[in-house]
Amino acid sequence: MKILLIEDDKQITSLLVEALTALNYQIETAHDGEKGLELVKAFDYDLLILDVILPRLDGISLCRQIRLAGYQMPILILTAKEDISVRVLGLEAGADDYIIKPFELSELIARIRALMRRGKVILGKLLVWENLEVDTNIKEVMYAGKRLHLTPKEYGLLELFLENPRRIFSRSVLLDRIWTADEFPGEEAVTTHIKGLRQKLKAVGMTADLIETVYGLGYRLKEEPKKSNGKTVYSGELSEKGQAEAKIMAVVAKMREEFEKSFPEKLELFEQAIAQLSTLNPDKSILQQAKAEAHRLAGSSGCYGFLEASKIAREIEQLLDKFTSPYQSVALQLAELVKLLKQTFHQQPSSTPNPSISQIKSVRLLVVDDDRTLTERIKLEAVFWGFHVEVAANPKTARTILSQNPPEVILLELSFPDQEENGFTLLAELTQNYPEIPVLVFTNSNQLDCRVEAARLGAHSFLNKPMPVVQLLTAVNIAVNQQINTEAKVLVVDDDPLVLHQVSSLLSPWGLQVILLQESQKLWEVLESTKPDLLILDIEMPYFNGIDLCQAIRSDLSWNRLPVLFLSAHFEPEILYKVYAVGADDYVRKPIVEPELVARILNRLERTDLRKKLLYKYYQQPV
Repeated sequence: MKILLIEDDKQITSLLVEALTALNYQIETAHDGEKGLELVKAFDYDLLILDVILPRLDGISLCRQIRLAGYQMPILILTAKEDISVRVLGLEAGADDYIIKPFELSELIARIRALMRRGKVILGKLLVWENLEVDTNIKEVMYAGKRLHLTPKEYGLLELFLENPRRIFSRSVLLDRIWTADEFPGEEAVTTHIKGLRQKLKAVGMTADLIETVYGLGYRLKEEPKKSNGKTVYSGELSEKGQAEAKIMAVVAKMREEFEKSFPEKLELFEQAIAQLSTLNPDKSILQQAKAEAHRLAGSSGCYGFLEASKIAREIEQLLDKFTSPYQSVALQLAELVKLLKQTFHQQPSSTPNPSISQIKSVRLLVVDDDRTLTERIKLEAVFWGFHVEVAANPKTARTILSQNPPEVILLELSFPDQEENGFTLLAELTQNYPEIPVLVFTNSNQLDCRVEAARLGAHSFLNKPMPVVQLLTAVNIAVNQQINTEAKVLVVDDDPLVLHQVSSLLSPWGLQVILLQESQKLWEVLESTKPDLLILDIEMPYFNGIDLCQAIRSDLSWNRLPVLFLSAHFEPEILYKVYAVGADDYVRKPIVEPELVARILNRLERTDLRKKLLYKYYQQPV
């Protein structure tokens, strides 16, 4: 994959070139906007990374010119400015994403990969298992030099398993990942295609079984056999990710050492600026150079873990950006900042926090059920919903867990044949002792007397087995969010669980009850049961896209006045036209900018008294 980096900071340029080259990316550089534009017009690139502040042509203008010229490659903007307006300008100019300096390399690389997936650009990658090689760039499969002729579904299964070495895929998940929305095969289709894939691999000489059947759960990639001293051993997991992380760590360590060596030169320039400000007629060119160096230092120092130095450098930049006489006063301020800057570089560098799934607030779910196969499937799927699952095989164990650390939500089976008590006894205790915890009954019993008794004892919901795990967790998710007693309810429909959690974390502090839905085909059911005040839709989703859903809502008399806001990465004019043509009230682009999203939602709720109540509630919260 070919990347063009347009950045005038030599330290950041060197860091990114070293790191991305170590990950087998082909990277070219330009140090000013006009040169970058020339390269874009002369060569084909899969991705552009550009700084906002550039010589000759700034990054915002460059981005706008690239889009006006018709180039569609993904663009990632680097900016040291925390001002939201700068980021909004970049996105409006046609950028797909942005990252603020200082940044973590791991986050930048994750964003690059996400952009390539979003832009449907294929990453050149060779997946290897034993003597099997899969070239994802040209979709070619070879075993010991022999080419395999696979069907599209067989190839899709093979690539998915190789890219996810330890993950277990159920047959229903494989149907969602490999088959399209307009295909309606049964789960036996998965079994048939895996059998065909195994037979083709065996026919070309593969003796080891690549795909392992995990009974009751699904399929996964087997551990790779390797030869050691004539004996077969197993590697446990493909080490591509670990090797990449090791390369990045080595690159950062090397570049940090070079950065520290160059620091005295930067200090010397700041000392020259102090000397100039101490005169009656300071040399403006030296002050301009010092300001530019402070801007670069604010970005690069943070990337190497010198976070305090990054903040001080930004203060120096702001000081030299706009100042008036008396210059002596500015010189004294600058001298004090430079003194602090020297001190920070004698401190041990630290790492900036890197947002990840693990930092999303986890909801604790207690499953009280003795069906081990079912509870294991729930635990596997719950990871993608942000749930931390604990399992109690009987009511007695559940009471122990509750006494130590009560969960936010409980999933309860009513029947325990091997126990002296059933789930009704525990349900009654929960209602009395933990009224704030929603309890969802999940059982095989569908008799009316069971439903009536569960409702009488205070069950939040009554769910029947068997039920798809995704549908079950949707009900759990709704129950958790319904517990918030607020004036306004916002229903968010998006197939990306990270986006759902991000929106929830942004909106909940404003007193909004946020209801999350990952499956678009469940919209009408959730719409009727929750009756939201506002709906947020993604555009591209499995089963039904957001545009079709919005059109269906507008055609229903009960919901045609519901405010609908789209949240999507698309920015093409034809897509925006379709969105508003089907009746959308507003449109917000991903990545999410918190003030923009909150402001637009509050504006849509302004037609009622909800907005005033929400603002009052938000600002009355203790700091």
